[in-house]
Amino acid sequence: MKIHLLMIGKSKEKFTEEGYNFYKKRITNYLPFDDFTIPGLRNAGNLLAADFKLREGELLIKHFKEDDYVVLLDEQGRKFSSVDFAGFIQQRMNSGIKNLTFVIGGAYGFSKDVYNRSNEKISLSAMTFPHQLVRIIFMEQLFRAMTILRNEPYHNE
Repeated sequence: MKIHLLMIGKSKEKFTEEGYNFYKKRITNYLPFDDFTIPGLRNAGNLLAADFKLREGELLIKHFKEDDYVVLLDEQGRKFSSVDFAGFIQQRMNSGIKNLTFVIGGAYGFSKDVYNRSNEKISLSAMTFPHQLVRIIFMEQLFRAMTILRNEPYHNE
């Protein structure tokens, strides 16, 4: 199984890029992983939130492949412990899914079309985080899941 991470908007701070790359390098030791960043909308200052979500949604949907199992990182999604998230990944691996695509949306969330195309929604926390930090948090949890699945001494219980 290959894991993809699709994101809206570029990193603005050097430390977020460094943190993201720190975990990305480690994750690729466990399984095939790639990522793609869709640039944020330009000259969109006058758009309403609904229009923003619609336009970003169109851009996201263009990047989904037919056989992608799409998981939105969404505050209304299912909540997992780290061990349960590792189990979620293992279940997807065992089910024969070839492409597991996680999606980090823009500041206004996802359009209805993106929700309709998705297979699942998961939440990283009940708290709200800047999208730049969500990238690091998600990557750390994905790395942690891989170490849990391999019984490596990273996660403590």
